[in-house]
Amino acid sequence: MSEMIAGRNPVREALRAGRPINKIVMAKGANTGPLGEIIRLAREGNIPVQTVERSHLDKLVADTSHQGIIAYAAAKEYVEVEDILEIARSKGEEPFIVMLDEINDPHNLGAILRTVDAAGAHGVIIPQRRSVALTATVAKASAGAVEYVPVARVTNLDRTLRMLKEEGLWVVGADMEGPEIYWQANLTGPLLLVIGGEGKGIGRLIRERCDLLVRLPMAGRVGSLNASVAAALLVYEVVRQRG
Repeated sequence: MSEMIAGRNPVREALRAGRPINKIVMAKGANTGPLGEIIRLAREGNIPVQTVERSHLDKLVADTSHQGIIAYAAAKEYVEVEDILEIARSKGEEPFIVMLDEINDPHNLGAILRTVDAAGAHGVIIPQRRSVALTATVAKASAGAVEYVPVARVTNLDRTLRMLKEEGLWVVGADMEGPEIYWQANLTGPLLLVIGGEGKGIGRLIRERCDLLVRLPMAGRVGSLNASVAAALLVYEVVRQRG
């Protein structure tokens, strides 16, 4: 499960030790001395740093001396994208990876991890910013799947997507205006499936990078499905087509 680390020395040592950190929250004006080193280490590790009023930190850790800084450790260590590809190779399978473009609801991410585990996909890619990380809520919502699904957290989705294309993966995005209904599209072979965030879908640049956009037919009055439901339908269509 995720852990909140409070205090200058504990946060600094966690960074030095290479612990997976989702983000650091720091009191306004507290950026000198030891905290300056923490900021430097965070930048080197591409870890987001959020600045808040000191009173906000007081509420978060009322029973601990936070010294103006708190770090949120990940519920599980992240992997590299190359690790996910290697898992597929080691199994003698064509890669099947799910990329999530700004999923912000921890329950959605947890449910998607549960689906990915059940379907036997090889891993999930999430962006480092503007997205929920591997928090305790995500771990709980995944019903334990977080322990088994490799998750890569990357600084740039577009760069990662282009790298995976060079590795031979076909990129399919879920989009309400997609030209093909998802069960009519060819979803076999090495595949990167891109699911967009709640309410806004895939970002423009990522959409343009996709080789194919598929849609889920919507006959009702609600314009879209929950992201985790859409992901489940698409992931299992891939499983069905792979046989």
